[in-house]
Amino acid sequence: MNDRWYMEQALQHAAAMRGQTSPNPMVGAVIVKDGRIVGTGAHLKAGTAHAEVHALRMAGADAKGATMYVTLEPCSHYGKTPPCADAIVDAELARVVVATTDPNPKVAGAGIAKIERAGILVELGVCKKEAAKLNEAFFHFVETKRPYVTLKTASTLDGKTATISGESQWITGNAAREDVHESRHLHDAILVGIGTVLADHPSLTTRLPQGGRNPVRVVLDRRLRLPEDAKLVTDQEAETWVFTEASADSEKARVLGSKNVRVVPLEQLTIEAVLAELGRADIMTLYVEGGATVSGAFVEADAVDRYIAYTAPKLVGGSAAPTTVGGSGIASLNEARQFEVEDVRMVGADVRLIARRKREEH
Repeated sequence: MNDRWYMEQALQHAAAMRGQTSPNPMVGAVIVKDGRIVGTGAHLKAGTAHAEVHALRMAGADAKGATMYVTLEPCSHYGKTPPCADAIVDAELARVVVATTDPNPKVAGAGIAKIERAGILVELGVCKKEAAKLNEAFFHFVETKRPYVTLKTASTLDGKTATISGESQWITGNAAREDVHESRHLHDAILVGIGTVLADHPSLTTRLPQGGRNPVRVVLDRRLRLPEDAKLVTDQEAETWVFTEASADSEKARVLGSKNVRVVPLEQLTIEAVLAELGRADIMTLYVEGGATVSGAFVEADAVDRYIAYTAPKLVGGSAAPTTVGGSGIASLNEARQFEVEDVRMVGADVRLIARRKREEH
């Protein structure tokens, strides 16, 4: 076994917690002594013990003189839990292998420095690319103070999201729809426009055979038209936040507020302002599932970090039939937002394509 193999085990422990550590990163740790794994751990939830602490507890006395593999630089500051760097020093490890540094300004190399000052050998960069990709949303959130945005669309082969009469249920099949619910489970919040709410009466909850986590439901509603009897208001299955403009009906806002809907008035309802507010609320990942108008607004704001497109093997036709992304568009291809295809696969009878913006490696 080599360093890379052990780090891959740590990465698997971290990835198993996908969707439940926000706004913290996913982190895994493995402790090895004399060629034997003596401790493993993963960060389970914000505010609870970090991966390194779980692995040290499992290793016990065997941690002394051992090597720890950890997917992200150990923290060096007091937050909701004590510094992991101190726990590593106290355990008298001989060596710590770190996949990538932590961009959090409170850490940013300080954890590694503290461990090295104690005379423990630190090696950095094993599986760096894989670790950075695993926590891409966290890195983005720390650096920009706004959520990592995934835009999802579902269309026919010719790019239509409905017929000319507006019929859209269902463009894709059951397997694709279940895949969408899996994505909802993995995100902190899901966003739609008021047009989608009025047309489709959605619940925007996670409905998986094994259950799942419901994201915060976010509605963009400039004139505060959200009906008081909408499922998003009455079902109480998840939090509902409505972003509107300060000029909207204050009495309607009061009524919605009395029904546990959080109304957020903005001077101007822009994508930038909404993302800034969500970032301040520790929403690290946002799943945008709106119609062409909302999708177009996110594209024009250059706010799409990842794109998931489901394509059904159907042809609808019609120049008046709605397409996936609206907005005013661009005049030159040089202005197009550049993405790279990450994955293409069949989901039932439909095709799912995932593309993401290129980011600098950490």
